Amino acid sequence: MRGELTLSDISKRFGDAVAVSHFSEHFEAGQYICLLGPSGCGKSTTLRMIAGHESVSHGDITLEGKSITRLRPAQRGTAMMFQSYALFPHLNVLENVAFSLKMKGVDATTRERRARELLELVHMDEFTSRLPDQLSGGQQQRVALARSLITEPSVLLLDEPLSALDPFLRIRMRAELSRLQRELGITFIHVTHSQDEAMALSDRIVLMNNAVIEQAGTPMEVFNKPKTEFVARFMGGHNVIKAEGQAFAIRTDRTRVDRVKPGIQGLVSNVEFLGRSVDISLDCSGTELVASMSDEMFYGNTLSEGETVNVHWLPSDLQPLVPAAHEETPSAGSKQ
Repeated sequence: MRGELTLSDISKRFGDAVAVSHFSEHFEAGQYICLLGPSGCGKSTTLRMIAGHESVSHGDITLEGKSITRLRPAQRGTAMMFQSYALFPHLNVLENVAFSLKMKGVDATTRERRARELLELVHMDEFTSRLPDQLSGGQQQRVALARSLITEPSVLLLDEPLSALDPFLRIRMRAELSRLQRELGITFIHVTHSQDEAMALSDRIVLMNNAVIEQAGTPMEVFNKPKTEFVARFMGGHNVIKAEGQAFAIRTDRTRVDRVKPGIQGLVSNVEFLGRSVDISLDCSGTELVASMSDEMFYGNTLSEGETVNVHWLPSDLQPLVPAAHEETPSAGSKQ
């Protein structure tokens, strides 16, 4: 099926450093996938191996049932949108978008028509004659998207596409990317270090750490059922509790604070107002916990720094954790 992609036991080494170790995942056609993780975890290297911009040290990549591991980037049926957008400064918007078709020998009428169609799709059809330095960051991103799509790829690869944008524009462009992916129906693979971005956009999250996959699943699965302490802490919104030699995660919004109801004694160390919610930081005999509550709940029963309270939760809200995947695997330094 168009856009169906499988990575089978993929590894990448740079000398003695391991950038990606035994990565195996199957991506269904038409999914929006986010490769998520901290800097240096291997996510961008994985993307570049799919694109053909990095060689594969071990394993195989198949697109629509055909191995693309040894093919040149232009032969793969993928297109990559780089973090820097990499627009040609001396070409106007229309020429930038049409450039790859020009290199393929497509006639001027056809490539201009196709470029205009894609610029209309990304709402940039009014800016065809402008040069890149006459555009805002968000406008440049839209042009780069149109240029990536003009070759009609089966898979679009996006390397940190929103990182250069301000927070307001980043949220707006998230919605645009989601709309485009739904309308085009092709597979998007998007590298990000932002948990919020991955949760908002993806059908499937692949969370990487230290060159390996730590956990993969739907956003709901990864957030609500973290498998390891790393996943719970990286996704945020969780406390990690260790008792009787085992670790558990519990969501901060299901961690309760009470002056009367019995529980673990905790000292309020900080109160942080976040708009719609308030985070209460607690020191429970050396264990740092956070309880999140709505602003309405907090101001109906205000807590103050230095106050002693009781912390409790429902046993059913505890999520057992297992050791992190391949903790001994070395990372690749600055490689991502």
